[in-house]
Amino acid sequence: MSATRQILIVDKLRIAIGEPTNTWILRDVSFSVEVGKIVGLVGESGAGKTMVSRAILGFLPTGARWVSGRALFDGRDLAELSMNERRQLLSKDMAYIPQNPMTALNPVLRIKDQVCDVLKLHLGLNSGEAYLRSIELLDEVRLPDPEKIMSMYPHELSGGMRQRVLIAIAFACRPKLVIADEPTTALDVTVQKQILQLLKSLQQKYQTATLFITHDLGVVAKICDAVHVMHGGRIIESADTETLINRPKHPYTASLVAATPRFDLPANTLHPIPDGVVQRLNQQIDEWDSKA
Repeated sequence: MSATRQILIVDKLRIAIGEPTNTWILRDVSFSVEVGKIVGLVGESGAGKTMVSRAILGFLPTGARWVSGRALFDGRDLAELSMNERRQLLSKDMAYIPQNPMTALNPVLRIKDQVCDVLKLHLGLNSGEAYLRSIELLDEVRLPDPEKIMSMYPHELSGGMRQRVLIAIAFACRPKLVIADEPTTALDVTVQKQILQLLKSLQQKYQTATLFITHDLGVVAKICDAVHVMHGGRIIESADTETLINRPKHPYTASLVAATPRFDLPANTLHPIPDGVVQRLNQQIDEWDSKA
């Protein structure tokens, strides 16, 4: 049995805002993503999940800075790459699927232009080759009548169809890593299930490493091989999905699992996260900040 290879290694990553006093956003975040695996990054809003992805992609918000730590992608230290080198990585070797397909697609360009441009830029295809390949991609993400969709604008498509277009763009160049940032949040439950099945199918077909960011443990249970739970810019528990869902060790993780709605249990079994658990976590954050 061949050994697995880590395509992404994040090691003690620290991101902060403000100088000379630091307001910490990420606190010693460490994890890895193996080739052919889907790794979940889960936590409530403000936990730091999206900031991790923005650091990896090189899209930190104004005022935020990379203080220390490393992020290695396929052996390359992302912090040491120039902006031009980062651009060459994006879409070709590293792709991003955002959570809002309406704002991610250009509203004034037809779908064919947005898909074809990626293929022409990163694969060097001519217009005819890019068009034919785009048809294949839209068919691969199970969009009906791809040729008709190619001539349409984003506002003419449903939310689920727009998300399928973004997935087609993400997988267009067969990237080594896909970062999916809550890609089903804006979709209804039925469409969400279809999108998750599609992502899983493409990931398995191309053995693409995937970092899946979500606040939904139900989604994690369906799609992820391993999970890292975040709170306050820190990873507080890591495990394979089955272990984390069924035998969580950290009280916060256990509370998140207990607070996840389940169709097979009555509504009165839903339990909020106890105040004491959050208070202890906040105390740990204060202690970390005082030593950093």
